[in-house]
Amino acid sequence: MSSKISVLNRQDRVPVDRRKIGAAARRILKALGYEGYELTVVLVDDSEIARLNRQYFRRNRPTNVISFPMLDGIPPSIRARILGDVVLSVETARRDAAEVGKKAEDEVLFLLIHGMLHLAGYDHEKSDEDRAKMEAKEGELWGLLKGSSSPRRP
Repeated sequence: MSSKISVLNRQDRVPVDRRKIGAAARRILKALGYEGYELTVVLVDDSEIARLNRQYFRRNRPTNVISFPMLDGIPPSIRARILGDVVLSVETARRDAAEVGKKAEDEVLFLLIHGMLHLAGYDHEKSDEDRAKMEAKEGELWGLLKGSSSPRRP
């Protein structure tokens, strides 16, 4: 069964290749065992992600990525095959990438991985052990997409 991936570009500040993001998301879904699930990736600017961050998390600032999982709390027997939404600020991604000498495109891919891992149940904020598991999986998926195992190095 094929995954349904929607990539919506709702910003005009940073050029993006929606097809490349969709292809990366498809590979990540397969690697995580969610092939055949639906996923939406929404690319926004800082003002939109700040609005969402304020609305859902009471944080009055932009952030790089927010995930909205659809599987939380739903019994597997009635669960739809909708993984959720990843909302990504490409404006923040571009700024963060510039600070460490990376390409904005690579930072967007890393944030896609990060957001999708949250949808799959990974949480780096629970404990050091959970953080280490998530970082290891990020490295594994980064290697799958880019051929190296270190997503945070320039």
